[in-house]
Amino acid sequence: MTDLSSDIPAPRRPRRERPKVVRLTEAAAARIKAIMDAAPGRYVGVRVGVKNGGCAGMEYTMEYAESRGPIDEVVEDQGVTLLVEPKAVLFLLGTEMDYVTEKLSARFVFNNPNQTDACGCGDSVTIVPAAGADA
Repeated sequence: MTDLSSDIPAPRRPRRERPKVVRLTEAAAARIKAIMDAAPGRYVGVRVGVKNGGCAGMEYTMEYAESRGPIDEVVEDQGVTLLVEPKAVLFLLGTEMDYVTEKLSARFVFNNPNQTDACGCGDSVTIVPAAGADA
């Protein structure tokens, strides 16, 4: 007697979309589109990361991205392409990027659940890596 059940392929579950490392508000997406449209060169997106510095320990970085790195985390949201530096992924996981216009200034704001402190000027932050799924 042969087992015919081994010839039947197992049903496949649809693959769940991975959550985005960074989400954009409508204001942030609109501002990045405007910046990219006015950019002097040809860019594939905006590179976002973090670096050591400032009085609180870390600073957010943003710059034009001329190409995609082999291990960049690519986030496509509202028609905008963000390339997240690999070393920044755990620090930015769950972050919402906004663009805020006030009376005397306009700036990008990172609403980051991993941020534990910020300096008085707002340019420098303390960020801890996101906890793992098993934590």
